[in-house]
Amino acid sequence: MNELQTILSDSIAKLLGDHVNKEVIQQAEEGQWPAELWDALVENGMTRILVPEAQEGAGANWEDAHVVLKAAGEHSAPVPLAEAILAGFILGRAGIAVPEGVVTVMEGDFKLESGRLSGVAKSVAWGRNATHAVTVVESGWGVETVLAPLQYARIEKDQNVAREPRDTLSFDHVVVDTAWAGLPGNAVRLYGALIRSIQMAGALDYLTRASVQYANERTQFGKPIGKFQAIQQQLAVLSTQSAAVGIAAAHAAARADKVSSGDAAAFEIAVAKVRADDASSAATSIAHQVHGAIGFTYEHGLHFATRRLWSWRAEFGSGAEWADWLGRETFARGADGLWPYVTAR
Repeated sequence: MNELQTILSDSIAKLLGDHVNKEVIQQAEEGQWPAELWDALVENGMTRILVPEAQEGAGANWEDAHVVLKAAGEHSAPVPLAEAILAGFILGRAGIAVPEGVVTVMEGDFKLESGRLSGVAKSVAWGRNATHAVTVVESGWGVETVLAPLQYARIEKDQNVAREPRDTLSFDHVVVDTAWAGLPGNAVRLYGALIRSIQMAGALDYLTRASVQYANERTQFGKPIGKFQAIQQQLAVLSTQSAAVGIAAAHAAARADKVSSGDAAAFEIAVAKVRADDASSAATSIAHQVHGAIGFTYEHGLHFATRRLWSWRAEFGSGAEWADWLGRETFARGADGLWPYVTAR
């Protein structure tokens, strides 16, 4: 971790520690926008960490953003910080100024004609709270970055299992800002899978820490349950799963910094998302088993992380979808081409 990453780590940990707690998350799940938390993130430049300095951003890279995104996942921050960071990255590549307000990202079936956007985007994170949404659309000019104002969009509210807003946005010839950015047509899905993998790594770290702490505090038959071999074995599996996802996500972020095109980092991002998906099933099961009945109550904070892991693993492509992509890439290269392809990275 370099000097900037150390500063970011300390800053985001304190910021989230001061502004994110059980009450704030519960209120957000009930529909209350956590304005104080969001304003603090904006004021400290966390939402614009990947925006170039020339566009009033931090000019950081994906390895730097990894520190912030992982902390957001670890604290179950109930705001679209990850989406705002990704939106800033896409807009920065296109040279489009990041607008004031909440900016999110969206995938959808879109048509772009003469600077007007039509189509529908489903499961847009915090669409109801955002002022703008960012996407990429293939047009007659190639792949274009689109910044769409949402005051003209029709919004149908929905939510995921974690009770985070996941709304459907409909556009009918809405005037938008566009620019060519040299990004692939699946840029939102690709980099979206990256941000979710990093967030999931953070949430898994939280599960590990919370489970170890509980096992050392909860006594049964006169001693902490963490002293029992069966519990120790489960905690070891949980720690291993968390560490594997952390390494995969960090490697994907590092790869994204080394290449100019997102396509060149697709292999690492796919691996990270598949690994995070697989780990989430085992890790959440173990965490709830260690905590016992109390872990299933709404009063306990464990479910904030586990419900997010269950939700995030399906977003921006499930693990199964990315595994299918990896399989097709493997077949395309043939048996003799796979090993050189992997080791060269």
